[in-house]
Amino acid sequence: MSVLDPAVRALRRGVERARRQAAAFGDLWRRSLQLRVVVSTLALSSAVVFVLGMVLQVQITGQLLDTKTQAAIRQTEASAAAVQPDLSGLNPGPDSVKSRFTAALNKINAAGSGLDATSSGAGAFEPVLSDPVGIGSDGLPTAVGPWQDVPAGLTKVLERGSAGWQITTVERSTGRTTLLVVGKPVNSSARAMHLYLLFPLTGEQSTAEVVQSTLVVGGLVLLLLLAVIANLVTRQVVRPVRQAAEIAERFADGSLDERMPVVGEDDVARLAESYNEMAASIQRQIHQLEEFGQLQRRFTSDVSHELRTPLTTVRMAADVLHASREQFPGGLARSTELLVDELDRFESLLGDLLEISRLDAGVEELAADLIDIRVLARRAHDSVRAIANSSGTTIVLDLPDHEVTAELDSRRIERILRNLLANAIDHGEGLPVELTLRGDGDAVAVVVRDRGVGLRAGEADLVFNRFWRADPSRNRRTGGTGLGLSISLEDARLHGGWLEAWGERGYGAVFRLTVPCRHGHELTASPLPLEPPDLPAVVAEPEPEESAEEVELTEEEITWQPAQPVTGEREEVR
Repeated sequence: MSVLDPAVRALRRGVERARRQAAAFGDLWRRSLQLRVVVSTLALSSAVVFVLGMVLQVQITGQLLDTKTQAAIRQTEASAAAVQPDLSGLNPGPDSVKSRFTAALNKINAAGSGLDATSSGAGAFEPVLSDPVGIGSDGLPTAVGPWQDVPAGLTKVLERGSAGWQITTVERSTGRTTLLVVGKPVNSSARAMHLYLLFPLTGEQSTAEVVQSTLVVGGLVLLLLLAVIANLVTRQVVRPVRQAAEIAERFADGSLDERMPVVGEDDVARLAESYNEMAASIQRQIHQLEEFGQLQRRFTSDVSHELRTPLTTVRMAADVLHASREQFPGGLARSTELLVDELDRFESLLGDLLEISRLDAGVEELAADLIDIRVLARRAHDSVRAIANSSGTTIVLDLPDHEVTAELDSRRIERILRNLLANAIDHGEGLPVELTLRGDGDAVAVVVRDRGVGLRAGEADLVFNRFWRADPSRNRRTGGTGLGLSISLEDARLHGGWLEAWGERGYGAVFRLTVPCRHGHELTASPLPLEPPDLPAVVAEPEPEESAEEVELTEEEITWQPAQPVTGEREEVR
């Protein structure tokens, strides 16, 4: 035990020293804006340099390998054409196949064979000729050259009559060697023989290592320069701030004559001028209150209290109240829940407003990927399943059995489908809501139909207006913000698609989304009709004569409605 005591004490001292250093660094991190900016810049720059280095290395290595492969394929084709006359009369059997193979390979390797122009850039290689069927007297395959280095997968490709190439690593007397093996079948009088050319990739590996080391050194130098630049730039900004903090501390300690020096006309100079004006104003007010004694003390206390009061947000306060609601009486607990719900709705409204403002500004961009729209339809269905169950509405999905893919932004399309389903549930009067998906190779269409109240004539063009309503007294289940369909319309336009509406009183409403399968393709037609095909035939009826009968309104029916720029009532936001 006495032997372990010094080691244990040394370990404890090391742990304590590390803890103190970590605490000191944490305190410096909290207090030093310059350190945080430099470290953050260095971390982000490291990520950028790493990604850029990886991309450059992959691109350069890929280009080297592609160039090598193309040259090797050309060399193999030229070599196959050169040995074709020698193998055309080959008769496997009693004839000496290996001697024929050896002569053919000598012809490939012979100088002045006329392959120099074709093989330019391919480099050195080792040829192999093999009979895929023949077996020699020694029990080994009939082949000339290092046939044991040919990968089995490439042999199977040539047995199917196709040419191919493969990269493999083999063990040789000089060590592990990476080879590019290109194979091509060569026809003979009996059957196709296999010709392989083995190209060592030693030169390409050396080039890739040089590129990698260059990128590493260049990246480290770039990170060092970025750290120095970030430190210098941050110091220029932080130094006036530190100076202002010191002056403000002295001013708060009672040195009311302290002022910030104003140098130049930049933002720091304007800050100094504003601070000096504020300090002068406070100094004048304090001097005016000095004669009043108690008023001065109260003023100073109020100012100090206001300056030291932490700035809190309504959301933080609401979260604290909501977390403690079980300790409140029933009415107060319910009030906290309502407060949180309304804050959630306000945040949703703010998010929609920000989204619609970005759309209006034209700064939104699509992150288009090849997506199966059936997956997005099922996600949208899962998102609104809760409100559908609460209203007793059944959602019927009519999706094809095969994939329906298109280049689109999955987040925006899923948001469109979710808005359309939620809108249909709100106006479906508990009747089933149908979602139908079809595609024709050029375009994909999604139709959402409800069988609820429907739309009046002319309202199909108004439902996409922001905050448009027809029946203000109607209760919504989804708590919408009134911007869902407007955002959906803009999302559809970003995809180069259409979002259209149809409705008729007594027959429900239909919303059809049509987007092109390929981003940038112009739509000409939709795979699904907008108007439902199962509507009954409309029989023209004579219009009744208008009567001059007076209608007396009750007090409940007389409600004030704001003037609208269009004719008709305002409907609940769809």
